[in-house]
Amino acid sequence: MNTAEKPMYEWNDINWRKLERNVFKLQKRIYQASNRGDVKLVRRLQKLLISSWAAKAASVRRVTQDNRGKKTAGVDGVKSLTPKQRFALINKISLGSKVKPTRRVWIPKPGTDEERPLGIPTMEDRALQALVKLVLEPEWEARFEPNSYGFRPGRSCHDAIGAIFCAVNKKSKYVLDADISKCFDRINHDVLLKKLNTYPTLRRQIRAWLKAGVMDGNELFPTDEGTPQGGVISPLLANVALHGIEELIMGLAPKFEMKDYRGYNLGLRDKLKSISLIRYADDFVVLHEDLEVVKLCQVEIEKWLSGIGLELKPSKTRLAHTLNKLDDEQPGFNFLGFNVRQFPVGKHNSGKVKGKILGFKTIITPSKESQKKHYRKVAEVINKSRGSNQATLIKNLTPIIRGWCNYFSTVVSQKIFSKLWHLVVWKLLKWGRHRHRNKGKGWIRRKYFKTVEGNNWVFATGEGNNPLRLIQHSSTEIKRYV
Repeated sequence: MNTAEKPMYEWNDINWRKLERNVFKLQKRIYQASNRGDVKLVRRLQKLLISSWAAKAASVRRVTQDNRGKKTAGVDGVKSLTPKQRFALINKISLGSKVKPTRRVWIPKPGTDEERPLGIPTMEDRALQALVKLVLEPEWEARFEPNSYGFRPGRSCHDAIGAIFCAVNKKSKYVLDADISKCFDRINHDVLLKKLNTYPTLRRQIRAWLKAGVMDGNELFPTDEGTPQGGVISPLLANVALHGIEELIMGLAPKFEMKDYRGYNLGLRDKLKSISLIRYADDFVVLHEDLEVVKLCQVEIEKWLSGIGLELKPSKTRLAHTLNKLDDEQPGFNFLGFNVRQFPVGKHNSGKVKGKILGFKTIITPSKESQKKHYRKVAEVINKSRGSNQATLIKNLTPIIRGWCNYFSTVVSQKIFSKLWHLVVWKLLKWGRHRHRNKGKGWIRRKYFKTVEGNNWVFATGEGNNPLRLIQHSSTEIKRYV
């Protein structure tokens, strides 16, 4: 049956669960073939998947309904497609189609005055990129390194933090905390395409996206390097480009001069276990108990990155120690919004042997920058809601507080949650005083804060049987991430 002739209401009648299961089965076969190193079968299955109607429908649904950018237009101005237009798009997308340039949008960079460029492709290009991602991702998931966590299915920031905790839990270590400068904007196209090593039709299509250019206002600028930040396939291409850093570090392990407590040289297995590289997209940390080893890794990584047109960002690259002060650097480091640090513990506040601390505890908390950023966001919403009623303010604040607390609920956050709620209460009292200029603090507290289960500071509406309550930071349960 010709899908273009299907009536509008049939889009919602598609059995999406069955369709996605069929796509997943093919992806699983690609993953297994890639794991075995059967390149011929991988290519055959990829061509089968890219031509299947189910994969095309899933890709169109993703970019037109699921993604947050579904209402953002590219250079052609097309957005928010109707069911009939979605069916037309399924029939339209195919490899080798002409590529339109991306639309340049500038967004503010958190915590700085800088702006970050986003390249917004057209809806047709986005759908085709989603289809190509379905095809390439299972092949590369079988090959990606174990400690790479950014933009990968089934992996999250919490997995990366868990890996860091396992690396430093039993032994204090030196850390290289690094960030790759303008990673998406400077990747060398030729090196990336050579690394992808896919079949010619797909390679030409990816090359066309990389070379499409960007429209900034009414001007067209060429793109000789980098991947468009904002494209569906860009995170996967960045991961492919950065694949190999962990392998490089593990390849250095035999050169390490390490001895055990008896003075004997360590074997290769122990040397490999002693070093860790944990990467999330373009942020990574290198952990080892010897400072010279960490410095060697930094030099080798800089050489490796220069081969793909990248470099480390000096302002965001630092050497530190998880337990002791190193030169002017304070102990610990920040990664993905968390602060990882070790503190001396023990009966005599950790006795020392030859200058080494005997006892310590690894504590992971929300970083100070994360706390400040969250409080500023909450304060901004409260300030903008001076003309709104209490119920509207609660509805605006609840998702912000719940989302932030859920993200940090896996680490040592209870004291920080209590402190932040204390600050938010003062901000809410100030909001009440602005609304009722002739009333005192006591009247405002009684009007807007209710007593619930012994808690006198619940910001809630007093109307009806089910009053609206604002979620408190300190009410979030701390649960360790598994």
